[in-house]
Amino acid sequence: MWSLLLKNDFGNYCLKIILTESINLLKNEASLTRQLSLTGLTATGICSMIGASIYVVPFMIQRNVPGIGPYVLPAFLFAAIPALFAGLAYAILATAMPRAGGSYLYASRSLNPYLGFVASFSQWFGLSIVIGVIAYVIVPFFRDFFFALGWQELAAQLEVGWIRVVVSLGILWAFVWVNIRGVKLYEKTLIPLMVLMFGLGALVIVSALNFDHIDFANALLEKEGKSIPVLESNFDWSVFLTASALLFSSFIGFDSIAQAGGEAKNPTKNLPKAIGLAISGVGLFYMLFSFAVYHAVPWEFVAVESLTKDLTAAGLLSYVLPSWLGILILFGAAIALLNDLPAMILSVSRLIFSWAEDGIFPGKFSSIHPTHFTPHFAILLSGCMATLGILGSHFAGDFFLGIDIMVTSMMVNFLMICISLLVLPKRNPELALKITLFKSRLAQVTIASLGIISLTGFLIIHTIKDLNAEVEAWYFHSSPVWLIVMTGASIFFLFRWNRLQKKGINTQERFSKLPD
Repeated sequence: MWSLLLKNDFGNYCLKIILTESINLLKNEASLTRQLSLTGLTATGICSMIGASIYVVPFMIQRNVPGIGPYVLPAFLFAAIPALFAGLAYAILATAMPRAGGSYLYASRSLNPYLGFVASFSQWFGLSIVIGVIAYVIVPFFRDFFFALGWQELAAQLEVGWIRVVVSLGILWAFVWVNIRGVKLYEKTLIPLMVLMFGLGALVIVSALNFDHIDFANALLEKEGKSIPVLESNFDWSVFLTASALLFSSFIGFDSIAQAGGEAKNPTKNLPKAIGLAISGVGLFYMLFSFAVYHAVPWEFVAVESLTKDLTAAGLLSYVLPSWLGILILFGAAIALLNDLPAMILSVSRLIFSWAEDGIFPGKFSSIHPTHFTPHFAILLSGCMATLGILGSHFAGDFFLGIDIMVTSMMVNFLMICISLLVLPKRNPELALKITLFKSRLAQVTIASLGIISLTGFLIIHTIKDLNAEVEAWYFHSSPVWLIVMTGASIFFLFRWNRLQKKGINTQERFSKLPD
């Protein structure tokens, strides 16, 4: 029987699976399994990137960055530049280190364990809090959807504070359960959500392109007796760069593909493909969506209205679209938020798993469920941190701080990845030889250098904007809060590092190789 199996590739594959599982059984331990398809990986990146912000940010930016006027689309395109270089750096490193906890692994093996941990810890902290924020913000979207359907009593119930918190917690822990149950259920949940989100988004695009500014002006005059305001707009580089730095947050999330490197099928090929598909697909969707809405709604109207009210795509298009289309747009925004959760939970939990594998975190968090083959304790811990995000959003009444912390964390993380690509051949030549994408050293240096320059510029702009923001107390600035988190992570790292050394573990050898 064995000789027949060995005569073909399928036989070799089956034999490898049999031997691997036999070894695991003998060791009495389970391991991550490579079951995540290219579609599942791409959906992970796309769903981590696209949230309901696409229905809000391109329009409310007129208030947050006064003077951006008609230059929202160019600012979106400019914001994609650092994201593109960071994505290429991720894709290149993923071919050499296709393991769970991608960003931590890349930085710890290319730079040093400390930088890898603190950068990825701030990423984990920021994203975990934002998961809670998203779960909390979803409820008002469903409230508005139910209200539009005429279900006023149900919508009113979602206004009650404790009910909103309970519903938020229920949504969060439902997706925690989905993640624990394994990759197959995860894909069956995530991919339909992604398809539904794109379908409803396409409905917005097609509908809005059927109207122009004249149609909107006529509808505005008929419904409210008002005319489109007349505004002048002069291009200003400082305004444009500030807007681009804010819009950069829309491209955060593709790194979740790298975190799932330990469960990807054919990872050296599928990881970079998924990253490329996610960035290009999301970028195209952003451009088409924003262009379509601004094609129907004059930017002058958006700029004036944003000063006195919160604007959404559904609200703006309600002037020209029938009510049933407005209801579908509201539902699309709710789905866009909902599909963030399973992908982001997968991402942050794999960081914990990777830390635990290296001994930076307690070993319990590297445990794999014997039936579902998922890092269940790491997923549960991420769910607990996200729960704090829900409670914080409810009791503090301000959830934008969590988002700002996440943006700062991700900019620093992307910067670390570009630096990792630049120094990998010198610090870890053995792993550098495993790179299969952009093997040319000149291409790698060019990508890394342009990424470092653009990301540093965006980080400086974001930090200046944060520090100059008028807030009630210093702890509402994301930059000092992020520094406090980094300090806590540094103290924790030193404590765990000393424990590793006291155990006599050869840290140089451990952190120069990939986990088994």
